[in-house]
Amino acid sequence: MRGASLGMSRDLWNAVDAYLTQTVVRPDGSLEAASAASDAAGLPQIAVSPSHGKLLYLLARVSGARKVLEIGTLAGYSTIWLARAVGPHGRTVTLEREEQHAAVARRNFADAGVASLIELRLGDARATLAEMVRARDLGFDLVFIDADKPSIPEYFERSLEMTHRGSIIVVDNVVRDGAVIDGASEDASIRVVRRMNEMLAETRRVTATTIQTVGAKGYDGFTIALVE
Repeated sequence: MRGASLGMSRDLWNAVDAYLTQTVVRPDGSLEAASAASDAAGLPQIAVSPSHGKLLYLLARVSGARKVLEIGTLAGYSTIWLARAVGPHGRTVTLEREEQHAAVARRNFADAGVASLIELRLGDARATLAEMVRARDLGFDLVFIDADKPSIPEYFERSLEMTHRGSIIVVDNVVRDGAVIDGASEDASIRVVRRMNEMLAETRRVTATTIQTVGAKGYDGFTIALVE
C-alpha cells in the first residue's frame, strides 16, 4: 500500500511541478533547449528543476550577488539561471570535471546568449578550488554546490574560505529520499551529507536551514547557509 501511495505522490509531485513551471516560473525556450540538449547528449538527468533554478536566480537577485561560484556544471542549466541573475556587470564561475558535460554546457551558454557572462573551468573541482584559493580568487557572494557527493564537506569548507560575511552557500541533494536520518548508512552520499550537517552544527561562521522538497526530481532537499 505504501508503494502505491508513493507512486501516486510522485505522479502528483510531477503534475504540480509542471503546473508551477507553466505559471509561476514561466516557460523559457533557452532553458528548455538546454535541458533537451542535455538529454540528447545522454547526460545524467540530475539538473535542478525549473522551480529550483529560479530559486537560485532569486537568491542571487535578492542578495545582490555580483560574484557567483557554481561547483558542478553538468549541461549548464543552473548556470544559465545564475548568470542571468548576476548579469553583465558581475562574474559567474562554474567548475566541471567532465569534458563531455562542459562541451554541452558551452553550447547551451552560447545558445542562451550568456556565454560572455560565464567562465567555465574544466578539471577536478578540488584542484581548481585549491588553485583559486592560492591565487586569492575569493570574495564570492553566492556559492552553489551541486557536484560529486563524496566531496561535499571539502567543497563546503572551501566555500567558507572563498566567501565573506553575508555570502550565501547553497548545497543541493541533502535529504536523499529521507535516508539522511540513517546514522548507520554505509552509503557514501549519506555519510558525507551527515558530516556536512555536523560541520554546520559545530561552526558559528554560518547560520543555516535545510528545506525538504518534492517534485519532478523526487524527494530530496537543499541547504541554505548564510556566512556570518
